[in-house]
Amino acid sequence: MSDKTIAFIGTGNMSYAIIGGMVKNGFNANNIIATNRNQEKLAKVADDFKVKTTSDNNEALRDADVIVLSVKPQMMGDLCKSFQDSGIDFSDKLFISVAAGLTVKRLREMLGQNVKMVRCMPNTPSLLGRGVSGLFGADETAEEHNFVQQVFECTGIVVWVEQESQINDVIAVTGSSPAYFFLFMEAIEEKAKALGFNDEDARRLVQQTALGAAEMALSQPEISISQLRANVTSKGGTTHAAVEHLKDEGLVQTVSDAMDACIARAMQMEKEL
Repeated sequence: MSDKTIAFIGTGNMSYAIIGGMVKNGFNANNIIATNRNQEKLAKVADDFKVKTTSDNNEALRDADVIVLSVKPQMMGDLCKSFQDSGIDFSDKLFISVAAGLTVKRLREMLGQNVKMVRCMPNTPSLLGRGVSGLFGADETAEEHNFVQQVFECTGIVVWVEQESQINDVIAVTGSSPAYFFLFMEAIEEKAKALGFNDEDARRLVQQTALGAAEMALSQPEISISQLRANVTSKGGTTHAAVEHLKDEGLVQTVSDAMDACIARAMQMEKEL
């Protein structure tokens, strides 16, 4: 990977996952800076990955080539204002934002400059190296584009989108969707308990089945997901009865409507922030 220095402003779970993935994949820990006001979090990331840490965001801004803005959207305005007030020249640095609801235009307004920017929408499985990161670039160089690609491939797969509005679609398809799967698993788990399985067995049965289904899809990319479903659905059998009931009850349309609601909320957040 490149010898660029990258600073993570805010070291929550997502930044922790990205930093861990980078170090595991050979990125020089000396070229990673992590900031946080919480000294315990800084100590943990330093102990686990041997990266540089500081509670001074401006120090990290000054020393880094790439700055990952990983604070809550509501905190972004104050952070960017502090960057403006620092007097540090950051006109040639690359900024990466993982904050939902803040467009490139809005972030540039907050920073007071038309800086090079990449918006990223990762998801929580990134913590396990099984994530998906949707990326949209604005004026980054080819070298920086490749660098960002390498960084986020450390936590899973990467998909670049051509239009910034598609970041909201990424939120619906991958960013929020782990919760959809968890809700479905939760429903099966609750029914398993109602059928008499104890809590431990119900959890084990559901999570292993979900894992197995996902692994089957991963191991057979040449087979469509609809065909994988058909392969375990014998006409007139028990699975067929269950699947047809889900269809009749509008599951497919409900999922589509839920994703539209997710996108609508993301668009609303852009106006609010």
